Amino acid sequence: MTSPSVLSAHGLECARGDRTLFTGLGFELGAGELLLVQGGNGQGKTSLLRLLTGLSSPVAGEVRWRGRAIARAREDYHGAMAYLGHANGIKEDLTPLENLRFKAGLAGQSLDEALAESTLRRLGLGRCLDLPARVLSFGQRRRVALAGLLTAGALLWILDEPLTGLDVHGVALVEGLLREHLGRGGLVVMTTHQPLTLDGVAVRAIQVGRQEGA
Repeated sequence: MTSPSVLSAHGLECARGDRTLFTGLGFELGAGELLLVQGGNGQGKTSLLRLLTGLSSPVAGEVRWRGRAIARAREDYHGAMAYLGHANGIKEDLTPLENLRFKAGLAGQSLDEALAESTLRRLGLGRCLDLPARVLSFGQRRRVALAGLLTAGALLWILDEPLTGLDVHGVALVEGLLREHLGRGGLVVMTTHQPLTLDGVAVRAIQVGRQEGA
């Protein structure tokens, strides 16, 4: 049985300069479902994610959250959504915990520091808690960003290549986090060039841009 739509897109058109990346794009996503955005480099995957976050606006069409256009449900929508892009979005001079505290403050949220510390330890950062982010490896900084995703408590995760910079153990960890989030009724929209093992997860796929051979 299909889950009722929570996040949906209707007739989206996106352009970059004078080039149309995609048009007439739509989908529906319900609780516990993952939408995998597929397409070649430069075909509009990141552009679609930016439309879904509200960071940019479509040429035509709209994104809806629980049936309302996100432009009219901005506060509710942004309170329920967390975005992780190509950049980790962390402060180089702050420790992992300080970064989570800073991120929560920007979002107007309180941070349960015991939960934050346990989350960082769970993500393999127990030995890095007192180190500034600038001395961490890229993979470790990526894990700090993922910890921020977890402590935000968002229902909807929008992830642009979240596996970048992670080794095989990091990839397996993210797969586990995705299964847990979806199992609790969360939603995920993501791009990735790497294969995922998500047994038991309801995965939908959408193609943006031109397909090879078209």
